[in-house]
Amino acid sequence: MLKFFTLCAAAFFSYAIISMDVVAQSDDVEARPEVSVTDSDINTGDEVRWTSDNVYILDGLVIVEDGAELRIDAGTVVKANEGTGTDASALVIARGGKIFAEGTLTQPIIFTSVQDNISSDDLLTYEDRGLWGGIVILGHATTNNPGDAAGDYKEIEGVNELVPDGDTRAEYGGSNDNDNSGVIRYASIRHTGINIGESDGNEIQGLTLGGVGDGTVLEYIEVYASGDDGVEFFGGTVGLKYFVSVFNSDDAVDWDQGWRGKGQFWFVLQAPDKAGAAAEQDGAGGDEHFKPYAIPRIYNATYVGAGSNASPESDRGEMLMFRDNTGGFYHNSIFTQFNTGEGGHAIQIEDIDNTGAKTEDSRQRFEAGDLGLTHNIWWDFGAGVNPQTWIAGSDLGFVTSILDYLLANENDTVDPQLRGIERGTTGTGTLDPRPHTGSPAFTNARADSTDDPFFTVTNYIGAFGRTNWLVGWTALDELGYVGDIATSIEQVGTEIPSEIVLGQNYPNPFNPSTMIEFSLDRTQHVTLGVYDLTGRQVAQLINAPKTVGTYRVMFDGNQLASGLYIYQLRTENQVLTRKMTLIK
Repeated sequence: MLKFFTLCAAAFFSYAIISMDVVAQSDDVEARPEVSVTDSDINTGDEVRWTSDNVYILDGLVIVEDGAELRIDAGTVVKANEGTGTDASALVIARGGKIFAEGTLTQPIIFTSVQDNISSDDLLTYEDRGLWGGIVILGHATTNNPGDAAGDYKEIEGVNELVPDGDTRAEYGGSNDNDNSGVIRYASIRHTGINIGESDGNEIQGLTLGGVGDGTVLEYIEVYASGDDGVEFFGGTVGLKYFVSVFNSDDAVDWDQGWRGKGQFWFVLQAPDKAGAAAEQDGAGGDEHFKPYAIPRIYNATYVGAGSNASPESDRGEMLMFRDNTGGFYHNSIFTQFNTGEGGHAIQIEDIDNTGAKTEDSRQRFEAGDLGLTHNIWWDFGAGVNPQTWIAGSDLGFVTSILDYLLANENDTVDPQLRGIERGTTGTGTLDPRPHTGSPAFTNARADSTDDPFFTVTNYIGAFGRTNWLVGWTALDELGYVGDIATSIEQVGTEIPSEIVLGQNYPNPFNPSTMIEFSLDRTQHVTLGVYDLTGRQVAQLINAPKTVGTYRVMFDGNQLASGLYIYQLRTENQVLTRKMTLIK
């Protein structure tokens, strides 16, 4: 049967005569009628629709049961009640259930906390993590950790403690790798990661995928400010395209238990206060030798850490951790600006002694050709300036073999020249992760992806080319982080200057573009930023190590109002400042 959650006949009549396309999130979301949803509201055989003229409040654990369908209109806002442990709220799609949450570029679907007043200036920040559980999708696809000796399937932790004994709705896995759990597209999942269930440590991710099959479509999904991971795959074959994992307190991406899906256009940005690995990649949750092995394929990722000089609270000192016999492939990707309080390595491939119960490890997958990293750009890690220091491991011979492999497979240790990175708790419009025009992301060789129609063929490395697909639907855009920083960087001289120099921009006044030139007398980390007269940064042009020499940076102030601005070069020992005038 079809259920419409409307409060009264008048509300339904209003919905019937007004096109849903005109209900935008620029309206007063908090003035929309609230509809409370509990676990008893979506049962087997139900087809439930949530519409954008209401706000839906998850009251506790809400499960879309086997045989049920949940359809969520574009522009709908779903909020979760406060509560932790057995009182936590989360949305779970059980095996056999389906979700069709299809937002649009201008009408995304938002999943967030009741504390998040979307239409108010008093907005939550990424420090407000762990306010509700998150979204869980469970399917019938294979995993390499199928269950116990009795044949019982694995269960998602936390959820299994909130269903009665004998209830199978927390189970995942099976034998259908083409299983279809529905569609999520243009959805922003915010402030998740609270502990659920009776035990400590049951923080589910922003998006948890247990045994989900590749018949499921997941595109344009953002996880913002999770108190745990951004996304975790527990086996399965599902693909994920156009994925944003930002300012989460643990790992941005986590895979486990034999995930063999695909990913493309993944953007990770870590916060300076808390951050795990950009990707913790595990092969199994138990016996590492169980098959199928985790061997996913990822193209066009851009992983940006908290900064090579940052030290966020963390349990991980590697941007990419491969362990527990996982394989996997990254192609045409950018890895940069990583460090935590535990270290700042780019990569670790687990190498154990292979005795006892653990007979296999990720080194074996690497040496067997099941783990590959080709045509990627690596730059700016806290472990040091020498690329060999970027690889973690106690076996120097193995570390050297990893580095030799990277260099032999079109990996480059060069600045990717991203236009602008911002990590403040308040957005100032200086986040633009597209590469500059002269970036090697546009000129370096790329791996071929034409063998699989899942992958879009690109002419660039990383998650972004000329188009910033964060605009219009993400929390990053809504909260003012995203800007259009149209600049280019060119090294015009390699002679060693006698001192650090910041030249006057030319032309000055300018409209809308101008050139800034500076010289470095030694290799060091530098930042070059533009500020208004209140001291607010309006553009970050450089935040990376630069070798000795002279550089020219083109700055486009098209997004700024006319007026006087300050540009500042900050090196390891000096701060140089000049003024410039924009006249439109």
